[in-house]
Amino acid sequence: MNENRQAFVQSHLPDRPARRGKVRDIYDFGDRLLFVATDRISAFDWVLPTGIPDKGRVLTQLSRMWFERLDVPHHLLSTNLDDLPWPSGVDRAPFEGRSMIVRRADVFPVECVVRGYLAGSGWKEYQTTGRVCGIELPAGLRQSDRLPEPIFTPATKAQHGHDENITFDAMAEIVGRDVAEQLRKLSLELYRTAAEHALARGIIIADTKFEFGRIGDRILLVDEVLTPDSSRFWPADRYQPGTSPPSFDKQFVRDYLLTTGWDRNSPPPPLPPEVVRKTRDKYIEAFERLSGETFPWR
Repeated sequence: MNENRQAFVQSHLPDRPARRGKVRDIYDFGDRLLFVATDRISAFDWVLPTGIPDKGRVLTQLSRMWFERLDVPHHLLSTNLDDLPWPSGVDRAPFEGRSMIVRRADVFPVECVVRGYLAGSGWKEYQTTGRVCGIELPAGLRQSDRLPEPIFTPATKAQHGHDENITFDAMAEIVGRDVAEQLRKLSLELYRTAAEHALARGIIIADTKFEFGRIGDRILLVDEVLTPDSSRFWPADRYQPGTSPPSFDKQFVRDYLLTTGWDRNSPPPPLPPEVVRKTRDKYIEAFERLSGETFPWR
């Protein structure tokens, strides 16, 4: 699925209103939504001109696995395309394996980030302040160190550019303190459960972000869950505190772009086949390790 965003919508479901994100298209079926994970890939806040084949299927199938495994109310209804009232004449083949039929929910406007290790923006903030999102951490921690306990570090949801880390109190002002407390508790519980499962399969979940919504008074886990796009996955056998471990995500893409002289202010260059292949392989490896399943589209 390497079509540009507008062309994909017009050619496949022209009569269904859609919202288009960097890597996902969402189609409106009334009380249900169709989430379609495309093969688009973003880096440094740009959608790249080259997609990663089957990336969307990895994200969808991995999210399906977690929704089925985690004991929490969620928005996923089905991944079976027969469960939707398709308009006549629609070619469903491009949607196979990459689509989730979900309940429509009112999504809370915050990212629920949990960190078990000191990496990324958390590591940068810690070096300056000794804290992460207002949470004071022990002195002397190194990059990628495991934290004494997982911490909840929410962020705002940016429509463009990077999400912005905020304190828990700031989150409480946005969603209300009672809801904020519930989301923090849920996020930490889900992280601990998932991290234990992943570690038994040779993967460290260094950090991840959850999204939640509400239908009436019921809070649901929504969006994608514990994928290489929403999490930092490290191979346990190559983990070394004090370094930046290799990861099961788009690091090959970022590393390549940093060698090109691209200024990050103009459209990015295309990706060479080798970078595309390595990135695809890492996504598929993460799925197969975590799920115990063989990726059907190998």
